[in-house]
Amino acid sequence: MLVRSRRNRQGALRATWHRLRQEPRALWAGLVLIHVTVFLLALPMLLDGQLAGDLPVYSSWATEAVVGGLWPVFSFDWVYPAGAIVPVVLPRILGNDLYEVVWFVMIGAANAAALWALIRWGRKVRDQTAAGWWVLTVAILAPVDLLRLEGLTAPAVVVALLFLATRPRAAGLLLAAATWVKVWPAAVIVSIAVVSTKRWIVIAMGALVSAGVTLIVVLGGGGSSLASFVNAQNGRPLQLEAPLATPWVWMTMFRVPGASVFHDSHLVTEEVTGPGDRWLIENGTTVMLLVMAALVVLLAVATRRLAASVHPMGREVDLVLVGALSLATAFIVFNKVGSPQYMLWLTPIVAVGLVIRPPDWKVPAILLLVIAALTTIVFPSFYFALIALNPVVVTVLAARNVLLVVLLGWSVSKLGVAAFVHQPVPLGTRPLGAPVRNTSY
Repeated sequence: MLVRSRRNRQGALRATWHRLRQEPRALWAGLVLIHVTVFLLALPMLLDGQLAGDLPVYSSWATEAVVGGLWPVFSFDWVYPAGAIVPVVLPRILGNDLYEVVWFVMIGAANAAALWALIRWGRKVRDQTAAGWWVLTVAILAPVDLLRLEGLTAPAVVVALLFLATRPRAAGLLLAAATWVKVWPAAVIVSIAVVSTKRWIVIAMGALVSAGVTLIVVLGGGGSSLASFVNAQNGRPLQLEAPLATPWVWMTMFRVPGASVFHDSHLVTEEVTGPGDRWLIENGTTVMLLVMAALVVLLAVATRRLAASVHPMGREVDLVLVGALSLATAFIVFNKVGSPQYMLWLTPIVAVGLVIRPPDWKVPAILLLVIAALTTIVFPSFYFALIALNPVVVTVLAARNVLLVVLLGWSVSKLGVAAFVHQPVPLGTRPLGAPVRNTSY
């Protein structure tokens, strides 16, 4: 009787999930509910004159720019590319008191655009799994998704990837604009530049946007600070949450002499130091660039095999996505910095993969859901416990970092198969964004 009851409950849960992921209205309602809930949770702080997440820092920059005339990049070196000035300053259009309100509207519009695009493509394959997965990841990562700049760039990358085949100019403009807000979409651009037959359109649009940004900054007197974001992380220690920092976090927890966690008041981050970290601090960026260069070479080899295949357009989309995922994940795994919002570099790529080829992207989709959940457990749920080196939270963080390595391994193995095995990744026969009549591949 108990077994039958349990099976009935499981069946009801599966049926509910099936209805939710097939019904766009439920997905829209879920997305709205997430934004409203987070806003209401942040409302007491807003009424008390405070802001949540990274918004206090953004608002401070915006106030200094609008009121004091001290514009980032134009007046001083900045940790972000110059394009980030727009989303940082724009929410102040209705005054400082409504900064968070305008920010939530802006983020909500961006997430709505991504959901619309995923639902639209989902209708072509008669499956809204990807759209449902996107809403779920937004819910899990809400503390960073809705309160940091990645909440804008992630939806932009979703739309750009889905528009690549049919609207390559729009895709190129979106990707370039997103890269000038946060650097990570460059991983997607590099993958497109290596693999896609639309590469020159995307590159041209990127060059156009970059020329415009450069011209504005130079004419505004900020030419010397245009590339300041590139050097912003040089020489800094290992951030507490970075996968590379994992050995030193455990050293500190076990009280190895010389290992410790400390607060960087300038960067407003928690860092970790210990025996043997100096070499990594000085050479970590070089190691990361070498790994990414190797991945680009592997991607180029796979693309060459692809060009000689019977259906050159058939596997292009998959190779673009796998290449982008491998580069973005490597950027996280081999980075000295490790912030929770970095998981939003991965969700757009996997979401589009679920639209294009749901069975092939099931593994990374499940992995990323677990990674997202563990990330939110660490930050913001138990971040102070992590700083205090609570063994349980340290273990959760280590598990998250290990799963990131597993995800990187999945994407690299796919590239390896595409590059060196006679039959590359078992991928379909249509370009990105093309209609689908038969979903069995």
